[in-house]
Amino acid sequence: MLFDWLFRPRRQEARRQLLEQPFPEQWQKIVRRLPFFRSLDERGQKRVCDDLRVLIDEKGWEGCGGLEITDEIQVTIAAQASLLLLNIEHEYYKHVQSILVYPSAYKTAPSRDAAGVVREGQANLGEAWRRGPVVLSWDATLRGALDPKDGHNLVLHEFAHKLDMLDGLADGTPPLDSKDQLTQWVRTMSKEFQKLRDAAESGRATVMDTYGATNPAEFFAVATECFFEKSRKLKQRHPTVYDCLKDYYHQDPAG
Repeated sequence: MLFDWLFRPRRQEARRQLLEQPFPEQWQKIVRRLPFFRSLDERGQKRVCDDLRVLIDEKGWEGCGGLEITDEIQVTIAAQASLLLLNIEHEYYKHVQSILVYPSAYKTAPSRDAAGVVREGQANLGEAWRRGPVVLSWDATLRGALDPKDGHNLVLHEFAHKLDMLDGLADGTPPLDSKDQLTQWVRTMSKEFQKLRDAAESGRATVMDTYGATNPAEFFAVATECFFEKSRKLKQRHPTVYDCLKDYYHQDPAG
């Protein structure tokens, strides 16, 4: 914390100088291809453009599996991550030091359980480590970015996890503004999480992907995807979830 405090003025000055520069013309073309960006008002577009520049500048970007990191990859990912931050006081995902991007689904590293049994890695599209990187597959990232209505967005999902982890826990409850908001959040999300689990077990169709029934952390990430991509349906069918997310993100996409 002391280290962060000492370097904060230098970091803020570097950000100020960065944002004084003209927004790159080639980046403008990339960001305007994103449907969510075109739907924002002028203030929202400027905020996203400012925040994405800082994310691109301050994070380490690494292509994996032979993928070369390009402007399109960086702008597409950083713009979507910035959407979550649009009306939140934030520090640019301070625990994200690097963003790793594979061309497509990748295989996770083998793991060892408590009994010492080694399990093979599995195919994965993305993951977010508590104090580590965000890992994304580019084809799924681009597909989600260009289809804003399907309820699936890999970047929103994984960066929602990073917001959840800001208090050190991946428990589906990000840091909230007040005790009352926390009480309402826990009451609502616990109840709706159980409903989704029941729907998944019975095979009933739901607005939210039943992957959200895995655990509370996945419920928050999946609900975030729906909040931005199926906002009206989420508001109609799960109004209390919608209200919690509206209060947290300070956005009203169904409005």
